[in-house]
Amino acid sequence: MWINVLFIVTAMIAIALCYLSNGRSKKLLLLIVSWSIVQSLVACSGFYLNVDAMPPQFLLVMTPVVLTIIYALRPKQLAWMRKHRNTTISTFLHTIRIPVEIVLLYLFIHGMIPELMTFEGRNFDILAGLTAPIIAWLIMQNKISIKGELIWNIAGLFLILFILINGTLSAELPIQMFGFDQPNRAVFYFPFILLPSVVVPIVVYTHITDIIKLKRELLTTKSNQHDA
Repeated sequence: MWINVLFIVTAMIAIALCYLSNGRSKKLLLLIVSWSIVQSLVACSGFYLNVDAMPPQFLLVMTPVVLTIIYALRPKQLAWMRKHRNTTISTFLHTIRIPVEIVLLYLFIHGMIPELMTFEGRNFDILAGLTAPIIAWLIMQNKISIKGELIWNIAGLFLILFILINGTLSAELPIQMFGFDQPNRAVFYFPFILLPSVVVPIVVYTHITDIIKLKRELLTTKSNQHDA
């Protein structure tokens, strides 16, 4: 039970930090909360447990998430993000990866995911979580360059995408390539359905948009230095 509670609290913190780092947008908060409730209800119904269905029912998770992130990367939405983004909070948001890694470790112990999804296997995503508060503090103290922030975000994005790919290829889906002795089953159940449907998309979106914002700031700074 404590694993479930820890993960639910972690997901709630991720949503709250996403809300705070994006100009306290009530529309964004409503979208994420509504999506979380829908996915939770669908998972509780046992819908995702039919792993033999074609097309895979898990597409109901991945397809809307991918399309939403693509929509959020349109010029108008990016302009809004650059105006309202608080990079200190968005950087600190990645601290949630620490409790997520703890949850994944205990899910492995209970036979719900393969070892490769933990920091004892191929998952090094905890490094981003451990360094996030340090980078956020450096930002607050103006002790890290834009280039430094950019490098950290690129590394963090690589880490989350790496484990996302491994987790997807370890799930009981037609594309499964790893973890056949102990597949990734946890994500088909509540509350862990919120990992691929809410928590990971928030982390990926935050990294991508911070990279875009920082890259633009870096180019602007170089341009101003050149003009000077």
